[in-house]
Amino acid sequence: MRKLLWTALGLGLAVIYFPLVVVLLNSFNADTTFGWPPSSFTLEWWKRAASNDGALHALWTSVQAGLAATAIALLLGTMAAFALQRYRFFGRNPVSLLIILPIALPGIVTGIALNNAFRTILGINLGLLTAIIAHATFCIVVVFNNVVARLRRMGGSLEEASMDLGATGFTTFRLVTFPMLRSALLAGGLLAFALSFDEIIVTTFTLGTGMETLPIWIYNNLFRPNQAPIVNVVAAVLIVVSTVPVYLAQRLSGDTASGGRL
Repeated sequence: MRKLLWTALGLGLAVIYFPLVVVLLNSFNADTTFGWPPSSFTLEWWKRAASNDGALHALWTSVQAGLAATAIALLLGTMAAFALQRYRFFGRNPVSLLIILPIALPGIVTGIALNNAFRTILGINLGLLTAIIAHATFCIVVVFNNVVARLRRMGGSLEEASMDLGATGFTTFRLVTFPMLRSALLAGGLLAFALSFDEIIVTTFTLGTGMETLPIWIYNNLFRPNQAPIVNVVAAVLIVVSTVPVYLAQRLSGDTASGGRL
């Protein structure tokens, strides 16, 4: 039974990661038709990608959207977590469900709904701002879940002791609450940024005409002549950029469960 489980685990990991390894290797493949296995390797595609204006502009758009959406998510997600974890009120559970729901909905449903809301109901032209707002709707969920989980483990005894000793609410938050929340906020922020940076479906419906994030740039250039090698390089960079924040967030989440040790 144990061998069967290990075999199943190995097959599952191979299905997930072998295509990613192929993309990474093809970014160095000297053959423009991507003959396999590669007969030789080159850094030419990486040099071209580094000077590709379209890819660089799309990267900057993705970074802007990711940072802004993460900032919004940290603010609103943390406030929502405090409200729902520290206070009891009528409708608390339905409100919690409504906060989490956007990340469970199919991306195309969210994208169409937001597109209609921006253009038809609010009369807002699609652009970077609308994409940021769209990304924030599901990034909030990641931050909310991280902060709620930490608040549940924290309890309220240390904060109550601080206030019993004469500290104000702000002082208690600054010296007691925030230090205990810090790694959870960082983990939530890293995951939110990674989620925003990789998003393509909702972005397609909410980003302005003529604008591209990095995932959209990859999709638009995937089948264009002479662009496939550069697309592989950009995809390889995207894999690394996505993996680092997820890894750090996992380490920080493990840190929260082990009492604050990395």
